Amino acid sequence: MLQTTGASAPFDANTQTETNTQTSQKPFPEKIKFLDALLHIQDNFDIIKREYTVGTHSIVIYYVAGLIVDQTLERIAGALLEMPATDEDFSDANRFSQKMITYGEVNITSDESKMLELLYTGCVVMVCDAFEPFVILTVRGYPQRNPEEPENDKVLRGPHISFVETLAKNTALLRRHIHDPRFIIKPFTVGNITQTKVTLCYMHGIADPELVKTLSERIDSIQTHAIGMGVQSLSESLVRQRWYNPLPKFRYTERPDAACASIAEGSIVLLCDNSPEAMIFPVGIFDFLQQSDDFYLPPLTSSYLRIVRLLTCLASILLTPLWYLALTHPAQVPTWLSFFITEDNGPVPILVQLFLLEICIDGLKLASLNTPDMLSNSLSVVGGLILGEYAVSVGWFSSQCILYVAFTAIANFTQHNYELAYSFKYMRLLLLILCALFGGYGFLVGLGVIILALATNQTVEGRKRYFYPLIPFNGRALLRLFVRLPKSTTERTEQKGSGKEVQESANRKKESKNGMKRS
Repeated sequence: MLQTTGASAPFDANTQTETNTQTSQKPFPEKIKFLDALLHIQDNFDIIKREYTVGTHSIVIYYVAGLIVDQTLERIAGALLEMPATDEDFSDANRFSQKMITYGEVNITSDESKMLELLYTGCVVMVCDAFEPFVILTVRGYPQRNPEEPENDKVLRGPHISFVETLAKNTALLRRHIHDPRFIIKPFTVGNITQTKVTLCYMHGIADPELVKTLSERIDSIQTHAIGMGVQSLSESLVRQRWYNPLPKFRYTERPDAACASIAEGSIVLLCDNSPEAMIFPVGIFDFLQQSDDFYLPPLTSSYLRIVRLLTCLASILLTPLWYLALTHPAQVPTWLSFFITEDNGPVPILVQLFLLEICIDGLKLASLNTPDMLSNSLSVVGGLILGEYAVSVGWFSSQCILYVAFTAIANFTQHNYELAYSFKYMRLLLLILCALFGGYGFLVGLGVIILALATNQTVEGRKRYFYPLIPFNGRALLRLFVRLPKSTTERTEQKGSGKEVQESANRKKESKNGMKRS
């Protein structure tokens, strides 16, 4: 139920019921005055009221400017005024909508809260003096942009199309890929003020029914005033994550093909109105090693890139702590690794240099986000060349320190998930602190803490499968993470594991062919 209207105070259930009763009992002029006050016609710039006379009856319509298709509304109004009307056509709302409304979808409701919800989502509300219910005309036309190439999930091959901020277009993009009657798009409404539309997308019979039930109950139980920040606000409402746990519980994508591939594999996708991203769950740490490019390249190339991605992520965590250990314990460094050790470390301690450079890298990232495109090259020159070169010449930082921190900064970009990249950063800083305090033993303890945190971390449904397929161990699933098999091989493996389903599918095909022959 919509709990707020315009700038007025929130309605409770008793007040809303009383208002409905009072409205239905009011004469038509008083009913219009009440609705004018309820919608704050005098104060709201975008809520439009128009009055018509059809035959001997008065009709008043309300709508929000910018949320409807003006041409469709003009056609409805023109046909309404030109059509010969009798008193019998105004006998009730159903007959009126069937005879007099010739365009668009029409709904009839006496529920005032439902009427308000539909009005603020782009419907036209029609009030007539001949009957009590509201006639709702669906002529939505949201401000929107067309699907374009994704900004974050770019691929060398594959479709160059992304989700947009309009929920109806996003669900249509999914339907365009999946033509199966088992594909379910379940709607929800979240937020007392924003009344944000949310959809849960999954394959019936493939997705975990317990997970679908759990997530549906969680979405229904969300008590919040507004979903202002799209999927981020929704994720924080769904999962109450501890502040010290930065590991992501969702995987985000702007690509409809990636979302559909996850749905076909049994995952669940959550779409939120006004957000151009889809949330995919459940996910574990190793699911982030796979990217869309892997499935548009040959299996050998994809497997190689997955391994490179894994090694690069490990290097982004371990490189600077291991280098710091080598500098502080040179006697334990093998001869063939002696190039790690440098004597010209500058007047600033190495640990301080590493932390300062980490902060400087994040500062450059923030600056790049707010830099106009025409000045991005200038930022690169100033930040990367001038500041780096003069910092070394002045003696603030050693050249090796800048080299290794720059490598870790670049390595973080191999992981497209923003939250996971910063999780790796926090792991790296934790190892540096422990190495500075306890040396090699601190490094081993830090590794143990990281592995324990990953192993005990829970997925969104509350199961400790974040480290799957290592914990619990599944050798075949672990192999498929790093080696992309050809699609034919994958399908044969799946068929061997589900022989009953294959037989049922064959029987259905046989029955369908027999039916076509009989017809």
